[in-house]
Amino acid sequence: MTPTSVYMRRAMRNHTQVSYFTLGAYFDAGVFKYLFFIIFLSLYLVIVGANVLLVVVICVNRSLHEPMYLFLCSLFVNELYGSTGLFPFLLLQILSDTHTVPAPLCFLQIFCLYSYACVQFNNLAIISYDRYVAICYPLQYHTRMTCNKITLLIALTWFCSSVLSFVPLSLSAPLQLCGNIINKVYCDNYSIVKLSCSDTTANNIYGLIATFFIVSCPVSLIFYTYMRILTVCFSGSKQTRQKAVSTCTPHLASLLNFSFGAFFEIIQSRFNMTSAPNMLRIFLSLYWLTCQPLFNPLMYGLNMSNIRVICRNLIYS
Repeated sequence: MTPTSVYMRRAMRNHTQVSYFTLGAYFDAGVFKYLFFIIFLSLYLVIVGANVLLVVVICVNRSLHEPMYLFLCSLFVNELYGSTGLFPFLLLQILSDTHTVPAPLCFLQIFCLYSYACVQFNNLAIISYDRYVAICYPLQYHTRMTCNKITLLIALTWFCSSVLSFVPLSLSAPLQLCGNIINKVYCDNYSIVKLSCSDTTANNIYGLIATFFIVSCPVSLIFYTYMRILTVCFSGSKQTRQKAVSTCTPHLASLLNFSFGAFFEIIQSRFNMTSAPNMLRIFLSLYWLTCQPLFNPLMYGLNMSNIRVICRNLIYS
């Protein structure tokens, strides 16, 4: 028997049933915790208000019942979903002195945040496909982007993302854990897997395969559609180029912003960053969950004239 297997057997004998997790990234902020609470509460209210406003504008105005706006509506709903999976929990933890969370609630938050990330990435890929059809096949746009196709794409986005997010939890829940401290400000599946003193081969294999498909499929679609859009723009008229720039700029900005945040979250989760300042690690772990839901409503609301005019009329009427 190898030394590693002996260690694993001893660790498994010494493990206890984990009923709660402790979030170790929080620190004693003293009276400043009330300031942090006000900042994050204000941020959450702005995110909810901006996204709800745009969802209502798209739903009640028949002139916006176009494929692009329906995909945007799915994007904004997902941002409300992801923000609600993070902010109420975060606000309670800021005011708490213990920073513990029951295991079922921890797994529920993991599902919410993971499915939010999957839906977000897939939504951005679908929007790029929609822009590709609109720019490259303008005369066939409404025959290609039918109501049934739009409904199917949105439903598949949410369903597949939910399934992909549920599987790792079903693999992690039965693991025997030899600790309960997660060094983050919210629950994270990979952090739980690292606490395991049992075999995590299935978790690691699924994680690699799922990450590959979650990233490679949308990226391949986005890359292909933008290559075709650029080809049409270079060979098309000035009006075609202006249309491409006006509709693709918000999408590209949103995609880069989300990719930037997700990249740093993956780097922080997979590599040892204990030498980095605690505040920096907290900021990087929260960036993709806080800035994206705030960034998208502002970007699309300010750049798309139809939404901007209707929002202005709704607010000042």
